[in-house]
Amino acid sequence: MHMNRRRLLTNALAISASLSPLAALAADTFAESPWRKISDADWKKRLPAQAYGVLRREDTERPGTSPLLNEHRKGIFFCLGCDLPLFRSDAKYDSGTGWPSFFIAIKGGLATKTDFAIGLPRTEYHCARCLGHHGHLFDDGPRPTGLRYCSNGAALKFIPA
Repeated sequence: MHMNRRRLLTNALAISASLSPLAALAADTFAESPWRKISDADWKKRLPAQAYGVLRREDTERPGTSPLLNEHRKGIFFCLGCDLPLFRSDAKYDSGTGWPSFFIAIKGGLATKTDFAIGLPRTEYHCARCLGHHGHLFDDGPRPTGLRYCSNGAALKFIPA
C-alpha cells in the first residue's frame, strides 16, 4: 500500500514539475517583447550607471538615497528600463526602511522569483516586460494587502498625474 501511494505522489510531482515551465511560458504575455532582446551592452548605454546596476545586475541602492523616497504627488511609477507602469502613487507608503515602498502593484506589471543572494530565500520582483530587477517583496506591509514591495528608486521613473 505504501509503495502505491509513494509511486502516485512521485508521478504527480513529476507531472506537475514538467508542466510548470509550460504554464509559466503560457502566462508570460511579454515573452516576445523587443525589450527582452536588448543586449547588455545596449542596456549599459541606455541607462544611467546606478539604474543599470539595479535593473540589469540586481544591485541595491543605499537606503535613504532615492529622490523618489519623498515623492508624494499623485501619479504613476514606471519601470525606468521600458516605461511599463508598475505602481500607482496611492499605493505608496512610508515603510521606514529607506526605500520607496508600495502595498500593491499594477496588475501584470511585475513578475517574481525566489532569490537566495543573501543565503536565505526571498521573493525578488522584476519588470514583467524587460525583466529589470526592482526589489524584493515582503509580507510585512499595511492593509489591505499586507505586502511591502521594497523598491529601488533608481529603477523607477515617476510621472505626475
